[in-house]
Parts: sequence; structure tokens; C-alpha cells
Amino acid sequence: MIAGVSTACLYPKPLEESLYDLALNGVSCVEIFINTHSELKKGFAHGCANLLKRFDVKCPSVHPFTCEMEQMMLFSDYERRIEDMLEYYKHYFSFMNTVGAEIFVFHGGKAAKTKELYCERYSRLYRLGREFGVTVAVENVSRCQSCSSAYIRDIAKMLGDEFAFVLDTKQAVRSGEDPFRFIDAAGSHIKHVHISDSGEMGDCLLIGRGSFRFKQFFEKLSKVSPDCAVILELYRSAFSGISDLISSYNILNKMTEPYGREQKV
Repeated sequence: MIAGVSTACLYPKPLEESLYDLALNGVSCVEIFINTHSELKKGFAHGCANLLKRFDVKCPSVHPFTCEMEQMMLFSDYERRIEDMLEYYKHYFSFMNTVGAEIFVFHGGKAAKTKELYCERYSRLYRLGREFGVTVAVENVSRCQSCSSAYIRDIAKMLGDEFAFVLDTKQAVRSGEDPFRFIDAAGSHIKHVHISDSGEMGDCLLIGRGSFRFKQFFEKLSKVSPDCAVILELYRSAFSGISDLISSYNILNKMTEPYGREQKV
């Protein structure tokens, strides 16, 4: 298990500046959030890779800016849209190969007609990712069908080895779910985690500002997925400055240390 921070925390600061600021402040693991098409170009990708190498920073995952388009492009009845979107996602996968990332965060459909359809569309993207050495992982998002732990349990059974999962604790709380239920539902399919504190003050807080049961969470997670990255993902409104972010990262780092720091990237 390894702790990290998402560049999305510093949005709308440009990606390369966010990456530099996190690396300069000692963050050794980052998730890259792609904000726009130009950031997928080869030159930009190599610039990010060089920065990661310079500071010895790992990048296990990439989050796409096109997640809001996934319902329309992948879960409609218009086949050409699906083919076009699959072709476009090759840009992400090539970027990931350049920076050494393996987990692609996928929000998925908001209204697939059946679970069978959901699984069929997701499988097409999952298999395409495998051609690039990338694992496409469904994230539980409150506005998507993946918000339900029961839904995740069902599609995990249907997809078997062709399923991976990103557990987002704040999205679970926002959906009225206990994040621990998703560990039970997805088990060893959990390949990545987005984490923050939560409590009476909100569902996306700096660590220590809420009442989330971190120790119990990591103990349970380590039994089913000990090698995943645990990424601090906060909205910019949740903290005052980068010092707050780094302080939370350092706390998270200490919390995950007892559970090992091996992570394939």
C-alpha cells in the first residue's frame, strides 16, 4: 500500500505546475488528472514523465477529463460513438505508458439499460486497455450506477477476472453508503483508492477534520488489496493552501506505512 495525492486537488492550476508543486513538496506518488486534450499530446506526456523521473515520483493512475461523456459515448445505442470513444481513449493509454501509470479511472454509465449492457460496454474498454498494459477500473461515483455497492457486487460477479475497481470514500458517503461495504462488494478487485476524511462538516475533508475510521479501513483493505495506491483526493475548497494538503499527505503516509509500500507502476 502506498499513499499519494491527486493533481486534481490543485485544480485549476495547470497540470504541470500542480505536478511540480507536489513533487517539490515531497509527495512521492501522484495521480494525474488530465484536464484537456492538449495534455494528451506526446510532448506534454514526455514532459510529465521527465518531471516524475527527476523527483523520483511514482504515478500509478490517470483520471480522464472526459468522464462526463461516458454515458453518451459508451452507453448509447449509436455504435459509431462507441467506436470513436474507444479510439479516443487510446490517447489516454499512450499517455499512461509514457508516465508509467497502470490504473485508468472510469466513472461508467449513469443509465445503462441492463447490467449485461453495462458489462458488455465496460468489457470492450477493459480489453482495449489490456492491449496497452492498462487496467480500466470502475469508480463508485454518486451520480453513476456504480454508486451502489450492491451494483458493484453484481457486476464484479458477472465480469470475473475482467473487472477492476476504484474505491472513493467521499463518493460512497455522498451516495449514502458505508465505504466499508464496497470493500466487501469488490474485494480483491479493488486496485486503487481515493480517500479523504468525512463527518459532520462534510464528505470531503482534510485528514483529521472528520471522523472516518482510517485504521479499521486500512486493516480491512490490506486483507484484500495490500498493493493498491491510496490517493488523497480533495476539492480545492476543502483546504487553504498546499501546506494543508502536504500535511494531510504526511498523515496519510504514516497511516499506510504499517501495511507495506510495495506498488507496481
